[in-house]
Amino acid sequence: MSDISAHEAIQPAHRDLERSARGNLARLTIAQALGGANSAMVYSTGAIVGHSLAPTPALATMPISMFVVGMALSTLPAGMIAQRYGRRTAFLVGTGSGVLVGLLASLAVYAGSFWLYCLATFFGGAYAAVVLSFRFAAADCVSPEKRPRALSFVMAGGVFAGVIGPQIVNSTMYLSMPYMFAASYIAQAGLAVASALLLIGVRLPKPTKTESAGGRSLGEIARQPRFLTAVTCGVVSYLLMNFLMTAAPLAMQICGLSQESSNLAIQWHVIAMYGPSFFTGRLITRFGAPRVVMAGLVLTGAAAAVGLAGTDVAHFWITLIVLGVGWNFGFVGASALVLECHRPEEKARVQSLNDFAVFGTMTFGSFLSGGLLTAYGWNTVLALAFIPLVLALVTLMATYGRRAAIGA
Repeated sequence: MSDISAHEAIQPAHRDLERSARGNLARLTIAQALGGANSAMVYSTGAIVGHSLAPTPALATMPISMFVVGMALSTLPAGMIAQRYGRRTAFLVGTGSGVLVGLLASLAVYAGSFWLYCLATFFGGAYAAVVLSFRFAAADCVSPEKRPRALSFVMAGGVFAGVIGPQIVNSTMYLSMPYMFAASYIAQAGLAVASALLLIGVRLPKPTKTESAGGRSLGEIARQPRFLTAVTCGVVSYLLMNFLMTAAPLAMQICGLSQESSNLAIQWHVIAMYGPSFFTGRLITRFGAPRVVMAGLVLTGAAAAVGLAGTDVAHFWITLIVLGVGWNFGFVGASALVLECHRPEEKARVQSLNDFAVFGTMTFGSFLSGGLLTAYGWNTVLALAFIPLVLALVTLMATYGRRAAIGA
């Protein structure tokens, strides 16, 4: 009788935990959509606005590069805030940066200030770094065997980001003429406010004293071959996606294609980035993260090959769509590998270290893409993508072996 009573007492508590997890995942997914829309808006307009404000054409993509710098420099502080005060506090600090993006970018357009616009996109990067940490927060909400699916599910919110961001740009970019895009950035600030209101309701346990101070040193963790492989694959997947996507809108403009076609290209690229997340988690569970990462790297190479075949609208669109799918498999798969490399008390520090490495390396690619595009052309940008791809594939094979990587 006592066993039955104890079981009946446990059941409501279990249901409460499940409801809390579902509520957290729903809020994180919607916030991912809103936060991703902010990023999509910066990517679809950053090089264009940069080109109109920059003192020299070579600096046209610098606002996108500053976005990436903001991501890189914000990951470790965001991880420290999450480690000490909890993830929700870090989320709200991030959405505050998201509001600043819109307000400062709009002011920069009105004032014609290139450097103020770069500052705005820097805060945009800080916001994006926090948004991408939602995937790890989702993994905290569920049992270990469900973590790849939870991580992937929240990333799927980016599908809606791919629609929301570019459509807001399309519907608002002419509202403040002659200050093109100024109204779009005001709308962008509104999205960040909406995201903050959602995230206030996220219920995650605050870190214990053990979690705040315990665990191995980062140096010891970073020396693990599996961690190095996860970081390398994550770096290459995100580096090449950003490297090509940063240059693509300006390359389309140089090739005489319309702004509307560029906006739609970015829209479908972002949808392709996040759409596979509805099933990427299941693929990881069934086939293993290394195989999914390998598929992502191969697709990224295929995207570059399509781009080299021509410069009409169809080639740009196919390149960006295949690139988006490749990024999803590579980045989500690499994130799942990171979850295998740390103990519970080390998670915030290790995850932020991984993101710092990913976004820090992306900075170089982002700064290079604009200069390479204007100096050597779109084909050179595409051809260079194959060098880091080979490095990542070799590293993956060396760590997991041929049989583990391809499932032979």
